[in-house]
Amino acid sequence: MDLSIVIPLKNEAESLPELEAWIRRVCEGRYVYEIIFIDDGSTDESWPFIERLQATDSRIRGIKFRRNYGKSAALYTGFAACRGAVVITMDADLQDSPDEIPALYHMIREERYDLVSGWKKRRHDPLEKRLPSKLFNAVASIMSGIPLHDFNCGLKAYRREVVKAVEVYGEMHRWIPVLAKWAGFNRIGEKVVEHRARQYGYSKYGWERYINGFLDLLSVYFVGKFGKRPMHFFGMLGVFSFLIGFVFLAYLSWAKLVYKAYGIADRPLFYFGIVALIIGTQLFLTGFLAEIILRNAPGRNDYLIDKEI
Repeated sequence: MDLSIVIPLKNEAESLPELEAWIRRVCEGRYVYEIIFIDDGSTDESWPFIERLQATDSRIRGIKFRRNYGKSAALYTGFAACRGAVVITMDADLQDSPDEIPALYHMIREERYDLVSGWKKRRHDPLEKRLPSKLFNAVASIMSGIPLHDFNCGLKAYRREVVKAVEVYGEMHRWIPVLAKWAGFNRIGEKVVEHRARQYGYSKYGWERYINGFLDLLSVYFVGKFGKRPMHFFGMLGVFSFLIGFVFLAYLSWAKLVYKAYGIADRPLFYFGIVALIIGTQLFLTGFLAEIILRNAPGRNDYLIDKEI
């Protein structure tokens, strides 16, 4: 199979007929393809439409969640089910244009990218959504080292090996490029795509996604960099804090012995040194315990193998 198109959705019954017909116009006769609709707990007529569609077209597949689990869960399930050599994800609200599919497919198959992320350079969102998004993406690009302008764009293309290798959970869907990079898929590209104004329904995301997204980025960064060696993170901070506390207390002890200084216990430096010693010891023990847990974890030696001959 050439192409799998994975579409997570919630309450998008109004846009689904137009979206499916548009994808069919673009892909029919060009690719051997499938469309996988992941219904994330819709309460409208989304699922009945998918059922009717599947009854007339075997290329349509549908997965319905019993309740709303979120976009990451929908993508994870869609990735597990897909069979295409190239996997394209898009939102169901018609803000992503299916006309972008051939160019994205070409970048994966012919230009040999592992992942291509869409960049909605000209957005139709209000200013109060565009400005936080620009700041958010700039910080994400600097922290991750991946030069993308739009991490949160739902329109992305992947090699099949990428979606089978990364585990999307929680709210990590916006950080799939980072997860892919940490898994060893370094050919990550970007394509300017059309952003269309929403025609039906309303956005399911609020301001809290930026806070959650930043916390998720820190989580991805830490797990990717130190997941197999937690002692290198906690131990380094612990030793640094312990040495600071040790130096402060050594200085105060020297002042007491040499200069017969009084009132050392009343000086802020004394308490700062003690706190630094305690924190340093705790951080070191945290790293030590994490290292013990990791060495006894079932997945401690799970590594992705690209080729074997």
